[in-house]
Amino acid sequence: MTEPIEASPIEDETAPAIPLTVPADGVPPLIDTPEALAAACAAFAAGTGPVAADAERASGFRYGQSTYLAQFKRAGAGIALIDTAALPDLGAFSEALGDAEWVFHAASQDLPGMRELGMTPARVFDTELGARLLGWPKVGLAAVVERELGFALAKEHSAQDWSTRPLPHDWLVYAALDVEVLLDLRERLGSHLEAAGKLEWAEQEFEAVRLAPPAEPRIDPWRRTSGSHLVRDQRSLAIVRSLWEAREAEAHRRDTSPGRVLRDQAIVAAALARPTSLEQLVAVREFQSKGTRRRASQWYVAVAEAMALPDAELPARRAPQGDGPPQQRIWRDKRPEAYARLMAARGRIIALVELHSVPAENLLQPDALRRACWEYPGGGGEQWIRDFLAGRGARQWQIDLTAPELAAAFAEPAGS
Repeated sequence: MTEPIEASPIEDETAPAIPLTVPADGVPPLIDTPEALAAACAAFAAGTGPVAADAERASGFRYGQSTYLAQFKRAGAGIALIDTAALPDLGAFSEALGDAEWVFHAASQDLPGMRELGMTPARVFDTELGARLLGWPKVGLAAVVERELGFALAKEHSAQDWSTRPLPHDWLVYAALDVEVLLDLRERLGSHLEAAGKLEWAEQEFEAVRLAPPAEPRIDPWRRTSGSHLVRDQRSLAIVRSLWEAREAEAHRRDTSPGRVLRDQAIVAAALARPTSLEQLVAVREFQSKGTRRRASQWYVAVAEAMALPDAELPARRAPQGDGPPQQRIWRDKRPEAYARLMAARGRIIALVELHSVPAENLLQPDALRRACWEYPGGGGEQWIRDFLAGRGARQWQIDLTAPELAAAFAEPAGS
């Protein structure tokens, strides 16, 4: 097994954190005109070093995950708060930054929205991912800032409706503080990663996040309706699907979060009740609130369409099987040799996790591990494993650590 890498020492956490209430240079005015944006482009182009970046969305309020406020900070340029509702194309700002490194906390959350704005960083440093690779137990921005810099960062506005206009001043303070210390945090984490021998690992992870393609559309996303596991028969499942699709279309039309258009509980309740008239639908308790009752006729159309479907068009009771292995509970009987590989491999992965202080999901994606154990042809050894993991998107550092251990696990006799 590979030699352990020592994690960075934990800082003294006994001293009380200092509340961080306002940026050192104050809160800049909101950039919401082409002229102000042009001035910001010039300022940031003339700045030096990496660029702190963050974004605010309106999750739970608006349809989708669009960015409504983008925040940046750079040495020599200060902080920029850009109203992306007024300025939806920030390609010029992205060009002004050139090949500068962008520093995010949880870059995978912000990069998709940045791309929608025409922004693509040349390089990325992710402080949240860096904290994960260091094995820290708390990796939220406030926790990492307190641990490393000794500041208490308030997070009371993280779940606000950032599509609100005008934006309240205290929200802008919050947004500015999210990038105020991010560059200092990047320097501290970079030093810790280098001292722990994990900087190259981190750089590979950062590049993978930067280049990650958009997520594949889910198969039958309506099956994720909360509570739908209670729905057993196909006709009721058809009602869930029909109401989910109708809600999705209405939410998109109104640019509103689907849960604010019709709650999951109402969809499931209608599916279980299987109403055959509008009167029966509005008799369902979850459809008796003022807003839901007002649009009950619209929802009943979706219910009636599901009730009228021929049996051949009803959804299956179970979700379609993906291309991955079956559920683990059947491995022992169906493929005992694969089950033995999985048990042996998990033991070795756990040992690597403890040795290197890295979360298991960051060391190797659980899906890649399961697929390797299931699909291993019984020969090929370590090279087959290396090729397989590379094909599943594993980074080189992950392959170098795990492939030898998996090869050893796969070579163990079944039941040993």
